[in-house]
Amino acid sequence: MIDEIHVQNLALIADASIEPSSGLTVLTGETGAGKTALLTSCKLLMGARGERSCVREGTDEACVQGRFFIDGDAEYVVVRRVSADGKSRVQLNGQMVSVGELADALAASIDLCSQHDSQELLKASTHLRLLDAWAGNEGLVSAYAQAYQHYSECFAHLEEIRAGGKASAEQLEQATFVLRQIDAVSPDVGEYEELIAALSKAENAEALARAASVAREALSGDDGALTYLGQAVSSLDDGARHDETLAKFADTLRESVYIIEDVARDVAAYVDGIEFEQDALDRMQQRIAAYQGLMRAYGPTVADVVAKADEAREKILMFDNSESLELEAVASLEQANAALEQAALALSKSRQQVAIDFASKIVDVMANLEMGSAGVECQVTLLPRNQWTMSGADKVELAFRPAHNMQARPLSRIASGGELSRVLLALHVVMEDKDEVSTLVFDEIDAGVGGATANALADVLVQLSCTHQVLVVTHLAQVAARADKHYVVRKYEREGVAETDIQLVCGPDREREIARMLSGSVTDTSIAHAQELLQHISN
Repeated sequence: MIDEIHVQNLALIADASIEPSSGLTVLTGETGAGKTALLTSCKLLMGARGERSCVREGTDEACVQGRFFIDGDAEYVVVRRVSADGKSRVQLNGQMVSVGELADALAASIDLCSQHDSQELLKASTHLRLLDAWAGNEGLVSAYAQAYQHYSECFAHLEEIRAGGKASAEQLEQATFVLRQIDAVSPDVGEYEELIAALSKAENAEALARAASVAREALSGDDGALTYLGQAVSSLDDGARHDETLAKFADTLRESVYIIEDVARDVAAYVDGIEFEQDALDRMQQRIAAYQGLMRAYGPTVADVVAKADEAREKILMFDNSESLELEAVASLEQANAALEQAALALSKSRQQVAIDFASKIVDVMANLEMGSAGVECQVTLLPRNQWTMSGADKVELAFRPAHNMQARPLSRIASGGELSRVLLALHVVMEDKDEVSTLVFDEIDAGVGGATANALADVLVQLSCTHQVLVVTHLAQVAARADKHYVVRKYEREGVAETDIQLVCGPDREREIARMLSGSVTDTSIAHAQELLQHISN
């Protein structure tokens, strides 16, 4: 849901903000006032490409800021800047991100429904997803996807076995050679790390023994530190008979003696534990050299060497047992295929059963939108086996029929901008809260609409606003009068430069705007008509 949008230096807008309601918000104004700048700002906040042409003339950059709440409590604050040279910068919650990352975060929650921005509705993949969501096919879709994934894994495993079975004699000989070389060493990651640690100690055994021996003698030898510390403690103890202050010094020094005695004992044990055997050192060095040879050939790490051995072993195993392994893999693939076909049939059957009802409900809403006998068909076609995808075995497509006796064709080939917007409106009404979109922005939806149909369109938008946040750019007073919030877009000149202003209106200001929309001018009669319209709605 859009909580707030702040626009600076975009098109004709110098500085303006809107705070849409959670229900129905309308923007009205004279033709050419700049109402569609709202769509431009929304597209920028959704990750659309920023064009230098959107920057207000005479300024360095356009800036659009927005705050959104997605899935209830998740707050997103977006700052999108487009400079006059066409460069674009994006911040999402204070962090610099790419335009693609911005689109991933927000685009799915906002649907721009206009002649140029309803492209998502034209995709058959979208039609399939909407039909499944409306029908509540989540369980069937999940079961099919799991079956499809399992079948794909079984198919890949069979292909791997067949490829291994067809290995040439040269490939088999190479795998055998690799395995023989590696198995001769029997590498282990843990052993290599232990060898490296032990080698340094073994190679420097004499120096280590000498250093530890010197330290031991300095601590506990006949003329070592412990001898003099013992004398110091005894002297302090004697003096403490006359002054207790010396007793504290003696106790502290005595604790130090205990610590040094422990260190001296440990150093002595270290010296006694050092053993130098040239044969053992030679064996260790040879073992490390063997490891390093394998790592140069099959590494760079011991883990890579072990993996290479496993790969060679698997290749040899497949070659030796290719026939039995292939039979097992074929049997597994047949079972997976049977399960996949069963899941596909169940999902396709559900889609076929609900498609007519789904389209019928869309047509019911369209009938109120001055679309005559126009309608839609939800066509579900079972695809050939080699065209099945993770989404299912069907192609689902909404086709538009301009009139009762005309052939239904894909929306992208027939529907005009106004028709497309109204079909999308009807579709969202039928979907209720089952789609992923939380905010709908409509432009040109009232093209060619008037009279009683305008009231019906307003009723449908109000109905839709119960499940979505709805923003509408409209010329219909009947729609504007039903809004929870009403913004007016006006264009004027300041020092010879055109500028657009967006203001929230209520009370008398709103009455005057609706009066203008009703009659083209504000008169006592049109204001009375506007008041009557607003009063009728409030009742």
